[in-house]
Amino acid sequence: MTCPSCGTVAADGSAFCEHCGTALGASAPAAVAVLETPDEPATPVCRSCGGTIAPDGYCEHCGELAVSARDHWTELPSPLVGGVCDKGRRKSRNEDAMALAVVGTTAVLVVCDGVSNIPDSDVASLAASRAARDVLATAEPQTVSSWSALLITAAAAADQAIADAVGDMTGRAEPPSCTFVATVVDGPTVVAGWLGDSRAYWIPDEGDSHQISVDDSAANEMIARGIPRARAEASREGHAITRWLGPDAETVVPQTATTRAQGPGWVLVVSDGLWNYCSEAADVADLLHRTAEKVGPSPDAIAGELVRWANEQGGHDNITAALARVAAPFDTVQTEETVSAQSAPPAA
Repeated sequence: MTCPSCGTVAADGSAFCEHCGTALGASAPAAVAVLETPDEPATPVCRSCGGTIAPDGYCEHCGELAVSARDHWTELPSPLVGGVCDKGRRKSRNEDAMALAVVGTTAVLVVCDGVSNIPDSDVASLAASRAARDVLATAEPQTVSSWSALLITAAAAADQAIADAVGDMTGRAEPPSCTFVATVVDGPTVVAGWLGDSRAYWIPDEGDSHQISVDDSAANEMIARGIPRARAEASREGHAITRWLGPDAETVVPQTATTRAQGPGWVLVVSDGLWNYCSEAADVADLLHRTAEKVGPSPDAIAGELVRWANEQGGHDNITAALARVAAPFDTVQTEETVSAQSAPPAA
């Protein structure tokens, strides 16, 4: 079996190329790939009676729940990068959003979760995720520090995109807002930035997994005071976020963190619709590994199965899962700060 990207001969049955990480059996990824979810029509129309769809997602005339392009969609910009965004079972609309891109060997994953039941929070999350992705989808070689700075710029662009998308806030008691988590996967280096409680995990094929991000939430503050994690996250006030994007945000400067892979694995970026049912990094890793064994190595298939699993647990919230495959052999992990999108071992 020969890798379609680099020509390395792989052992029969291998899922990924050991040299460059390409999913075997798939064609080589494009140099630049960005996918968009379809935009909603300006005035949604009921498919049953032709009436107008209200902001809550139901027809004003007959009460039928509208079908939206936002209810469920998949992005697969390369064989190593993919995600699924889903409305879940209990919500009337999908206020989650994701935006994925691949530029050369660098993957970009952005997930935003609109604050529930506030008008236009779905608009805010989609505008924010796309704006951040567009800032991060650069082919210019970067260092760890410059990626961190670019994540801060991306968050600012996302916040401005919300303001542009939702317009005048005069007279609105609750302005639309959303969480923000973005990761750049550049060779074996993963740089993440976040505001709120959407999460980024590093899940190696072997060894310990960990959560890269640190929730900006009341639950995390409770955990810091010694309250057990499960109790804090299950509490009524635990999901209150302490930082976010939107017109009423006190700051839109994200925290950032860097992880350098010591071997192959997955970067997983999710909304709380998934981690509500599986929070600890070790448990998330077990779930992902079992899922990959079941559905195979394609990231969109894994993400879709994770979403299906979360819906089976109850689907109480919108659910988003986005993945990027990291192939970082032990002998090629870089030690210097420069992480070149042109020379680093492929991550996506």
